[in-house]
Amino acid sequence: MSKEKLIKRLRWYYPLEKFHAFFTFPLLTFYFVLNHPFLKSIWLIYGMLVCIFILFQGQKYWQLKLWRLQGKSFSQVRNLKFFKKLKHINLLFLMGMPIILAVQLLIVDWTMADVDILLWSFAANLFAVLEYINYYHKQLMVDNTSDVAYILRNKRLKTASLAKDLKENSF
Repeated sequence: MSKEKLIKRLRWYYPLEKFHAFFTFPLLTFYFVLNHPFLKSIWLIYGMLVCIFILFQGQKYWQLKLWRLQGKSFSQVRNLKFFKKLKHINLLFLMGMPIILAVQLLIVDWTMADVDILLWSFAANLFAVLEYINYYHKQLMVDNTSDVAYILRNKRLKTASLAKDLKENSF
């Protein structure tokens, strides 16, 4: 993808990620809690908070990537060290998912009518895991022709941009 195309893409992409991190996912969480008992929503809330945390990182990364392409000044080294720390924090949050699920299962008297709550909670936590993989390991988001062409040509997913930046600038 050319520099100009990438700048054009990032101008709308990072604000969209920011919108999801600050509005879409918090509003979905709030809506869910309004419509379901709080104690039965703990695992969902946890997954959504982890997802929001990772989406925040993603939008910040894309903003910095845009700034770099535009020649704006910022400390790339400081920010990459920040993302490296966040990667470890994310792992701790991801490891907390089964613990929160276990606590959730123990403190609530579940019925068959609650299956939808558990399914939505599972989906929220799975989405957080996939977002982590998408930013810190393999690019799961395939939303343009160059991504499709890469997969067809190489028969595998691309390494995530943030993962490449962290690897190329190891500290």
